[in-house]
Amino acid sequence: MITKSYNPSPLELEFGEILQLLKDEINARLKGNSVEEISVDRNKDNPNVLVKLVDQDGDHHEMVIKLIQRSDLMVNNI
Repeated sequence: MITKSYNPSPLELEFGEILQLLKDEINARLKGNSVEEISVDRNKDNPNVLVKLVDQDGDHHEMVIKLIQRSDLMVNNI
């Protein structure tokens, strides 16, 4: 299927939503940290997934994942 919109793409948005749903599975695999919240900024050209974590000492940390779908032309030429 040819992607008609990349700003953001439907696949980027869907992937971000899936990451949110995987919070418990991610928590089960983390050692010494726990995920408090996963949120997706859907308003950006390339959505950001913000993961808020707490370590075993109670310190707060954040991870940012940027979702970027390459154009169909780039993928097919690699």
